[in-house]
Formats: sequence, C-alpha cells, structure tokens
Amino acid sequence: MDCCQHLTNALVHNIVGTTKPRKESSQNYRNATIMNLGLSADEVLTTTRAVRKRIDFDRPVERQVILDCVDIAQQAPTGSNNQGWRWMFVTEPEKKAAIADYYREIFYPYIGMEDPSKFTDDDLPDRDAQGTRILSSAVYMAQRLHEVPVMAIPLHTGRLEGADTFRQASSWGSILPAVWSFLLALRERGIGSSWTTLHLPKEREVAELLGIPYDEYTQVGMFPIGYTVGTDFKLATRLPSDDFVHWDSWE
Repeated sequence: MDCCQHLTNALVHNIVGTTKPRKESSQNYRNATIMNLGLSADEVLTTTRAVRKRIDFDRPVERQVILDCVDIAQQAPTGSNNQGWRWMFVTEPEKKAAIADYYREIFYPYIGMEDPSKFTDDDLPDRDAQGTRILSSAVYMAQRLHEVPVMAIPLHTGRLEGADTFRQASSWGSILPAVWSFLLALRERGIGSSWTTLHLPKEREVAELLGIPYDEYTQVGMFPIGYTVGTDFKLATRLPSDDFVHWDSWE
C-alpha cells in the first residue's frame, strides 16, 4: 500500500529502521506547488501560535506537505533511538465529526457551558483580555472542529497507566519534541494548528473508531490542521524569564 492509500485510511506508519526512500505520492500531490515562508529559526519558534479563528476551513492541506512535516518531526530526540512514534491523520468527514463530538462532550462541561447552541462572547466569564480571547477562540474551534481539513493524532508505543516518573518522562520525552517540531514545520509552510488533549477521556472510543490498538499505543493529543488566513503571527505576552529561573538552588 503506497503512502496515499495509507493516508486515505487516515494512518501514517513510521517503519523503524528502514532506509528505503518513500514512494512518490499521487500525481496531484507530486505536482503541487508548496511554498515555505522563509522564516528564521527564532521567528518560527516565537510565532508558532495556537491557531483557531484564523484556520482556513475550506482549503485542503496537501498530503505531501504533511508527510514532509512528519519527516522533519522525526528528526527530534527519541529515547534510545527507538522511534516509537506513530502518526494518525484523519480526513474522512464522518470520522472527523465523530471525534469532534467526543471532544465537545468533554469541552463544554469543562468550561461550564450548558447550552452551546446559544453561546455568544457575552457569555464568557470575566477574565483578562488575553484570557477572554483564548476562551472565545477555543469555543469557536470546538464549534467548527468537524470542519477542519485534517486532524492529527500523534501516538507513542505502550501504555503509561501506573508508570513511574522515570518511565513517563522517558516516554513523553520521546514523542512530544517530535510533535512540537511537527507544528513548527507546519508554521513554516503557512499551516496552523492548536494543541488539544480534551478528547483523551474518550481515547478508547477514538481508538476503536480509527482502528488503533488501544493496548499498544497511547494517544498524546489531537491537533486540528489547516492553512492559516494570513501568516503574520506575533509573539505572545509572557512573563519575564527571571520570574521562573533558579540558579544552583531553589531560593
């Protein structure tokens, strides 16, 4: 099965240890014009934002672009070079709708919203301006989640229930750097996403929906993916680093 067939079934497998070049994608994607933004490393690192309201829900994301970003992501650290990562990409409308429903089932009670159909920004709790913007955009994405061109669900080999700190740190440290690298690679290509975990209380149901062996792989999040409307993203407001840094002792 070639890589296009894999993605049609919403699954990309990384075969550990292979040195064979990937087969070319279908003619449509092979001939696609893919433009990078030409950002510096610092610009990519400081302007990769959680994108929700500026996702272009109507523009498809080319499969080859996703595969290119996965190739970049898999240069990230991985414990003992085990490469236990897997990448699930969901494009089928029925499956996206089901995952979005699972997400909303957790999201709306989580933010205390009783009737999402009647929501307006006036219903948001009192927060500072940045907090209000974030919550408003999160509600917007929840409402339109089923419309995103692609959902990405990275996975790592094994389950972590009952694992000690060492094993958990080793496992998360072998997949989360790759996930962040994937998002950075998307940014350089004019594509946005946001890091979500609220579907994970329904992880088993999503695994069943997508044919993921639940007892063998842990889902680490769900990432709505789409080209962005404009590419001019700015630095976020953050507290100064001196507030968080300790030298040689905690005091």
